[in-house]
Amino acid sequence: MIRGTTTLIAHLGYPTESFKAPMIYNPWFEKHGIDAVVMPMGVKAEDYPEVFRSVFRLTNIRGALVTMPHKITTIALLDEVSTTARIAGSCNAVLRRPDGTLLGDMFDGAGFVRGIQRKGRDLAGARVLVVGSGGVGSAIAASLAAAGVAALGLHDFSPASAEALAGRLREHYPALEIATGSNDPAGYDVVVNATPLGMKEGDPLPMDVARIAPGTFVGEVVMKQEHTPFLRAAQEKGCPVQVGTDMLFEQIPAYLEFFGFGTTTAEELRAVARVSY
Repeated sequence: MIRGTTTLIAHLGYPTESFKAPMIYNPWFEKHGIDAVVMPMGVKAEDYPEVFRSVFRLTNIRGALVTMPHKITTIALLDEVSTTARIAGSCNAVLRRPDGTLLGDMFDGAGFVRGIQRKGRDLAGARVLVVGSGGVGSAIAASLAAAGVAALGLHDFSPASAEALAGRLREHYPALEIATGSNDPAGYDVVVNATPLGMKEGDPLPMDVARIAPGTFVGEVVMKQEHTPFLRAAQEKGCPVQVGTDMLFEQIPAYLEFFGFGTTTAEELRAVARVSY
């Protein structure tokens, strides 16, 4: 029940139809008797800076979840940015502190990496290809570097984006082997689709699945459906996969702590969630 005392967490992005977070957070809030709600708010890119500033003038707002296409733009709108968000060059969580200042952090990468590790995959020394160097791809690459991978391949439809991410990573991880310019998955232990490809019917696959070796771990960030065409093609080759919502479930405990709502586990979240596709 939303009432006058309810604390608001804005879910900012566009389009909102694929948003899954409200179907996970809100049942958890209800179960624990927490008077808070995650509210989807569709904002187009051209309106975002103005809307963002206006939303944080609301008196009952605690913070915001930020998703495509606003994760990179948000960085410039904050008073303080965490180290992780600075490396990623993007932000997916904003907290309004008691003095009114805004702190930004990034949990996409941590959620994605935790999901892989909980499936028993050791990332230390691994070779990983990340296709997509936008907000989520940059965050995943930063967290993979922190997890001790030996090599990262980075590819983006904008070569400049991949090169910029490579430069930020080299500043903090000078020993990490980094290659840019190719989305060929051959020779990698883990491959990741961190692009929006798969959101729309008829989208091309983000890489040539025929070049993925059986046994390669394949991860996805798109949540439009549980198993995207990319994941289905990888499964047909015998690859273990991680669906897009796994990243979401694994990062939510960190979000809850960030917003001051305590913590939970991915298992409890899955038990109470009411996710539909």
